[in-house]
Amino acid sequence: MKVVLDGKTLDVSPGTKVIDIVEPGTLACIVDNYLESLNYEIHSEVEVKSVSLSSILGQRIFERSLVFVLVRATRELYPDARVVVRHAISNGIFVDIKNIGQAMSPAVAKTIAQRMREIISSNEPFVKEIVRKREAEKFFLEDGQMDKVELLRQRPEEYVPIYSLGWYKDYAHLPVVSHAGLLQDFDLKFYLPGVILILPSYFHGGKVGPYMEQPKLAQVFSEEEKRAEILEVSDVTSLNRQIKTDPKKLVLISEALHSRKITEVVNSILENPEKRLILISGPSGSGKTTLSHRLLYQLQALGLKPVSISLDDYFIDRDKTPLDEDGQPDFENIRAIELDLFNDHLARLMQGETVETPIYNFKLGRRDERTKTLKVDPDSPIIIEGIHGLNEELTEAIPKNHKFKIYISALTQLNIDDHNRVPTTDARLFRRIVRDNRSRGHDALTTLRMWPKVRLGEEKYIFPYQEEADVMINSSLPYELAVLKPYVEPVLEKVDRREPEFCEAQRLLSFLRYFAVLSDEYIPNTSFLREFIGGSVFED
Repeated sequence: MKVVLDGKTLDVSPGTKVIDIVEPGTLACIVDNYLESLNYEIHSEVEVKSVSLSSILGQRIFERSLVFVLVRATRELYPDARVVVRHAISNGIFVDIKNIGQAMSPAVAKTIAQRMREIISSNEPFVKEIVRKREAEKFFLEDGQMDKVELLRQRPEEYVPIYSLGWYKDYAHLPVVSHAGLLQDFDLKFYLPGVILILPSYFHGGKVGPYMEQPKLAQVFSEEEKRAEILEVSDVTSLNRQIKTDPKKLVLISEALHSRKITEVVNSILENPEKRLILISGPSGSGKTTLSHRLLYQLQALGLKPVSISLDDYFIDRDKTPLDEDGQPDFENIRAIELDLFNDHLARLMQGETVETPIYNFKLGRRDERTKTLKVDPDSPIIIEGIHGLNEELTEAIPKNHKFKIYISALTQLNIDDHNRVPTTDARLFRRIVRDNRSRGHDALTTLRMWPKVRLGEEKYIFPYQEEADVMINSSLPYELAVLKPYVEPVLEKVDRREPEFCEAQRLLSFLRYFAVLSDEYIPNTSFLREFIGGSVFED
């Protein structure tokens, strides 16, 4: 029969496995826009696309498979160990390792890494089984994996996929690689009180680079851990319990923690009055607009008269946007902003002049005829928000000693279970799909098509500057996916199965099934989440 593999037509026999026809190094495959493992058997004429480390999806499959090896290696060396995947940082993920009978140390990390390499060198296969849920629950109960027992008890399905690597069995919400030999490229670094599993990066040619320390970002994650303890929400099962028992308390305490953090930031601004430019930067879906408004009104409450400027209003007309290396519009490029006009307005505002700032219409892809009149007192702050806020090129007309830099992102630390984390980028993607559909007239297909370029832009134009921030703010809310779920599901379900993005839409829909629904009735109109679902008091 005829099979199209990565654009080339092949003749194959019925029952052929995809692994037998793809290039070495392929991690998984997409068959007629459905994500499958390489052990998929071909019984009809289909289109097959290879998934490798040159894609974000491939990187996630690699990560989950390597975590599988890490947990097995650790438990072989320390049978009572508990391994908990926490969060991404730099070019790796932080993993907490407990109950090993001794303190974590560089020597322990080295021993675990050595055992991982031995397992990988053996090239053992990953085996998938579809079993009854009660059978899986029984196994995980006997193995002491209570996080998975609770997770499965909340799932409605009768059958669940279980993966094996030798003696060790685990659950994964994504396919894993076909065999351990595909996981050669990694590093393991001791990082108190656990390790950082350093991964090859899609953004760096699929190679493992040197670990770059990010102390400020690490501090934000440390604060997030304390917040999770206060709220008693560390994974999806504990979140769903809170939603069923006392959702109002969960929401109000979460919002109070955000308010406390913003107050701390305001106090830092007051302690540095010479820094009149308040620059807010962060990736897409981080809540920059809401933060700028909340700072504006808090500063006004203290007697100051700040003004707020959105970088989005200084975008050039869409048909004049600079092109990337593929000849496509690069909306994340700093040159997509009219820098000369922006710096001219900024310098004049700093000197007390009145300026007419533009207003950008995203639906039309150009500026409105309307403008906004701005003037600021000589001793009052100017708040600027946009993805390039921390890049010195953006505000080159203003000396550095006049700038107070804030980095904001939605850095979720919520897990599905001990070994399956909720990626921060997925949480931001859900936010963006909802906002784009509501306020920019985009369907989910449009947003999903743009997202890889958005992510590349973040790697080029935002993340390199995040450690230069004076303060960092985490805008994530532990319950937000439960609130976003009823907004985003109908939009994702409209993605046609013939579209290449259908596979990603189905992955996201599958991911949302873990979450109970939380009504938005308790969400205050000042919340970061309101920027995306609507109803924000700050919306024009």
